[in-house]
Amino acid sequence: MCREGAWLMPASEVPGQDPVIRRARQNFYMSIFAGLTVLPVLCQALLSETPPSGPNENVMTDFKWALSMSDSDLFDLTCCTLCPRNCRVNRAAGNVGYCGEPADLYAARAALLKWEEPVITGPVGSGAIFFSGCNMGCIFCQNYKIANTKAFDSSKHPAGIRVTPEHLSEIMLRLQDEEKATNINLVTPSHYLPVIVPALERAKDNGLTIPVVYNTSSYEKAEALKRLDGLVDIYLPDLKYVSSALSAKYSKAPDYFDIASRAIAEMVRQQPWPLFADGSHSLDEEDDADDPVMLKGVVVRHLALPGQAEDSRRVIRYLYETYGSRIFISIMNQYTPMPQVKGDPELDRRLSDEEYESLVDYAIGLGVENGFIQDGKTASESFIPEFNGYGLD
Repeated sequence: MCREGAWLMPASEVPGQDPVIRRARQNFYMSIFAGLTVLPVLCQALLSETPPSGPNENVMTDFKWALSMSDSDLFDLTCCTLCPRNCRVNRAAGNVGYCGEPADLYAARAALLKWEEPVITGPVGSGAIFFSGCNMGCIFCQNYKIANTKAFDSSKHPAGIRVTPEHLSEIMLRLQDEEKATNINLVTPSHYLPVIVPALERAKDNGLTIPVVYNTSSYEKAEALKRLDGLVDIYLPDLKYVSSALSAKYSKAPDYFDIASRAIAEMVRQQPWPLFADGSHSLDEEDDADDPVMLKGVVVRHLALPGQAEDSRRVIRYLYETYGSRIFISIMNQYTPMPQVKGDPELDRRLSDEEYESLVDYAIGLGVENGFIQDGKTASESFIPEFNGYGLD
């Protein structure tokens, strides 16, 4: 049965559809989910095998608390090499590198989010904690207001509220116990791992039992991700580009694909097969409109950019040929031109329906069965949360 407000659209009724593609699309169903229409691509068969402040006066206090819980040199923020940028700044003293953040953790929002993939959102919503700063710096970022925090001012952080490690644990438990969140969704967390890891350990020691989702750009070191083994249940990484020219142009990261592909490989090593709340490892029935929530696994997102069809195809092909049905691929059409790209000849427009449908058809032609696609109404600033510190008290 579909969820409340859901509706089915037989693929055979799509006008002008090529017969081969029409037959493939007969395995799809469309459902409206909490204001965001998402189209999961259904598996055709069960898996055959069992899945095997000046410095802030509190900076050093929080940093030492976190560092004492870790045995990794990567977590030494006095000379930060945590991410591939290798800035080597002393974040423990309040200095900032590419991510724009000191050792203190800053966040912009902690609340239920109902706009993720259905298996992540669940019946109530994902307990999303949006962290400030980012080591990617994509020029088209829809969360630009909180990601671009390099103008750090110790007296007034421009895009977030300081959260201690202890309080971060309490926020996770509140989202679970009071908000009844489907999971804890850590959004853009990689530059705060030295604080997040011990906070997760503390939360789990104090009763956190719902899945933990790690929502990342994938521009991070595989060695750092190893520290999350046993702490993260679901990885929700991006694979933005294959082209080094594009990643250099849009994110100043010519090595993005090399770094991200290694990071995703580590994520799949930790969570090699999907697992859903009904005990299955796939979405294999048409009545999965009310999908069981995901408990473990990897869902790789790709945001299709206008005019970059060839690179998007390379992304989908790489993921499918490398991982097959071990992961889900989420092909997103929600690119929204933000004010910072106004006038850009490539980025100052939405993705056309034709561009997106062509990419979806390409994925189907490859044989992709585990995945999610979106309808045409998702490219809107209305789906960007209010980053006002809500839920961080």
